Amino acid sequence: MDFQSLAIILRGALSPNSDERKAAEESLNQFQYTPQHLVRLLQIIVDGSTDMAVQEVASILYKNFIAKNWSPHDPGEQSKILPGDKEMVRQNVLISVAQVPSLLRVQLGESLKTMIYADYPEKWPTLLRWVKHNLLDQQVSGVLFVLRILSRKYECRLDEERAPVYHIVEETFPHLHSIFNRLVQIANPSIEVAELIKLICKIFWSSIYLEIPKKLFDPNVFNAWLVLFLNILERPVPLVGQPTDPEIRKSWEWWKVKKWIVRILNRLSLWFGDVKLQTPDNEAQTFQENYAGNFFECHLNLLNVLRGGCYLPDRVTHLVLQYLSNRYEEAAPEYKPYRQKDGALFAIGTLCYKLKHTEPYKSDLELMLVQHVFPEFSCPVGHLRAKAAWIAGEYAHLNFSDPNNFRKALHFVVAGVHDPDLPVRVDSVCALRTFVDACRDLNEIRHILPQLLDAHSEIYKLMNEVENGDVVFTLETIVYKFGVEMAPYAHRLCHNLAAAFWKYINTAEDDDDGDDPGSPVAFGCLRAIGTIIESISHLPHLFVHIEPTLVPIMRRMLTTDGQEIFKEVTEIVSFMTFFPPTISMEMWSLWPLMMEALLDWAIDFFPNILVSLDNYISRSTAHFLTCKDPDYQQSLWNMISSVMGDESLEDGIIEPAPKLIQVLFQNSKGQVDHWVEPYIRITIKRLRQTEKPYLKCLLIQVIAVTLYYNGSMTLNILQKLGVATEIFNLWFEMLGQTKKSGAQVNFKREHDKKVCCLGLLSLLSLPADQLPEETLGRIFKAILDLLVVYKDQVAAANEEEAEDDDNMDGGLQTEEGDEADSNRIIKLAAQAKAFRAIDEDPFILFMETIKAMQASDQLRYQSLTQNLDFHYQALADSIAQHAEQRRVEIDKEKMEKESTTVAS
Repeated sequence: MDFQSLAIILRGALSPNSDERKAAEESLNQFQYTPQHLVRLLQIIVDGSTDMAVQEVASILYKNFIAKNWSPHDPGEQSKILPGDKEMVRQNVLISVAQVPSLLRVQLGESLKTMIYADYPEKWPTLLRWVKHNLLDQQVSGVLFVLRILSRKYECRLDEERAPVYHIVEETFPHLHSIFNRLVQIANPSIEVAELIKLICKIFWSSIYLEIPKKLFDPNVFNAWLVLFLNILERPVPLVGQPTDPEIRKSWEWWKVKKWIVRILNRLSLWFGDVKLQTPDNEAQTFQENYAGNFFECHLNLLNVLRGGCYLPDRVTHLVLQYLSNRYEEAAPEYKPYRQKDGALFAIGTLCYKLKHTEPYKSDLELMLVQHVFPEFSCPVGHLRAKAAWIAGEYAHLNFSDPNNFRKALHFVVAGVHDPDLPVRVDSVCALRTFVDACRDLNEIRHILPQLLDAHSEIYKLMNEVENGDVVFTLETIVYKFGVEMAPYAHRLCHNLAAAFWKYINTAEDDDDGDDPGSPVAFGCLRAIGTIIESISHLPHLFVHIEPTLVPIMRRMLTTDGQEIFKEVTEIVSFMTFFPPTISMEMWSLWPLMMEALLDWAIDFFPNILVSLDNYISRSTAHFLTCKDPDYQQSLWNMISSVMGDESLEDGIIEPAPKLIQVLFQNSKGQVDHWVEPYIRITIKRLRQTEKPYLKCLLIQVIAVTLYYNGSMTLNILQKLGVATEIFNLWFEMLGQTKKSGAQVNFKREHDKKVCCLGLLSLLSLPADQLPEETLGRIFKAILDLLVVYKDQVAAANEEEAEDDDNMDGGLQTEEGDEADSNRIIKLAAQAKAFRAIDEDPFILFMETIKAMQASDQLRYQSLTQNLDFHYQALADSIAQHAEQRRVEIDKEKMEKESTTVAS
């Protein structure tokens, strides 16, 4: 396909017309493996005359295609990209990186990373030559971008796999240093200069992360680089262009340069901090004598700006403190023994996994901790106390032969939470997490919960002082382990976790380098909040206190900003619409956001959102039905009709839609007559094109629920649409399908059978002119069959486990064997005897309906019952006996409930 034709198809993929989009997508799929297709995509990406939207689509397709097809996943798999196309892409992509805007460069960078990781050096030997040549050019942003990707490939490689990085350093670092030197000397440097210096620092970091290349052991080379680092570290960041807002300022490029240089110096101090380190030219000694003091002073000067009220990003502050802490011993000779001990402890901690699984070490580890680690908790040097806490955490899961040693270690760690030194407090809190997780008897920790979680808790203070995700994870672990015991601390915990959530979300947004793991920490905060809400589920009066803290999180994260943590957010919404006594107007304000998300981008999260929507309708029915601004009924229709009418959506994706229709009608009986026909119409339309049996069952259940809602109206609508015979024939056919074992193929759950029973029962009360006798007899037998299997299934479930999710009589269950994201809340609801889809007992309703028929139309009743054969007569008698038994059981339950209410 030529350039213009492909551009037209890509433009079609952006069309608002669904038919045009579908045709374009089909063409792209059809031609994706044709020769030159990948090359043409690259040409469109770099073509300046093409619309940016088309270029962006091309860049995404290009990236995804490269990721999937550049390197075959299976050893014997044939590459789907022709060698000639690969070579042409290699020749052009490097130049393209420098030409495109940053938005497109990100996509090209991802694809370039895939190519480099797969091909260099064996299949792309010219890459390094190209990098070296282009480093001589005046415009170096593109080549530095490429070199950063190349160097990062070897950042964590060991031994012989790391060999190529030595060659990269040999060939590029002289030119890289020249560029660095030129940039440092620019007066009034622009933000673009900062971006280039940052790239150089990141290349240097990747090259020295695990080992110092021999090239850098050259005294002249080493000195030249350190001079430049010292120059930038000492130099104040430019005032021009610096944001005034601290939240924006910390992600400013010049502060990021500072951050990367401090990280590099921290790394170098690990390599050269020991004067006994044997290096070719005794670099450790040189580092101590010529650089350590200057770097130490620079780091102190950075911290001193805080004393004057000036700005220093939290991330830089944390890294500077890290640098200054493994350095105290250098201030005076008497600290050198501490340095040696620190190194030994570091080695013990680093080798934890191997030591715990290797004899003879693993049998001596407990003694080692007692003799060599425990004493350091009282060491006058803070970094050794911190290192002792860290090691204790690493070995917390050790199988202690003497339980008192576990208690001692725990005691030391808890004491360290209140240590005067910040690094000790941080490491102690992080170690506490593993002790809580490893503790076999929670009574060891239970008595100190007030100390850990009261209003003045050091954990809360640390969450505000430092950006360390492990502090949050410690709190999450405590919450998870102690569950309902968190209720007394719920308000304070939610407040502090919410504050930490916002802090780490903002950090992740500001840091475009991907170095700060904001999302995992935010995820942990929400997970802990969810556990706390569970712990106070029996204390509904507390929800009014935590709701104002949580609503802003839910409101923000129900948009595209929360895609990575959407399941956790919707779970919190589910809890907050289920456990409180009523659903507040603040919580109702989230409904439009969920509807918008479902219609826009969140259809894959429909099962998660379904739980909350069920709560809104079933627990606040009056507001749902009466409010007109916004009109919740109309918005529900807009969403469901859009989803069920979208033929491009697979059956499995739309399953929550018919479940939600059922929720609407079963909770709004007699109040939404005007919606019966519209919902029946879209249900029948989808039913005719549905292939998946489970969705067919759900759609038939919509018909059943509308019959239960108003049997006469629903039957009239089906007859008006000319589909009554078609629907009932399909329904009875599905009811009659069984496996070889005799089990039903369709309507497997209790809920399915119950809904079908109630829907069909509604037909028995219709007059003869609406339901002929031959049809009535067929329906009556189907009801008897259903009630029998329903009774047996309920009995079997009660024998196994009352809270069994798969057999629970609830409206939000999924098909047997499906993964259910809502399992957690469903289980809680089951324990609370809630989530009853329809409270009416089908056995009692059956008997009441038959008695009503007998009273109103004796001839019709006799014709129906006397024409039954012996088998169905027996079934009817059995159901009648069970109905009376159920009536007694229900009356007893009501009396017990009333007596409990009075007593409370």
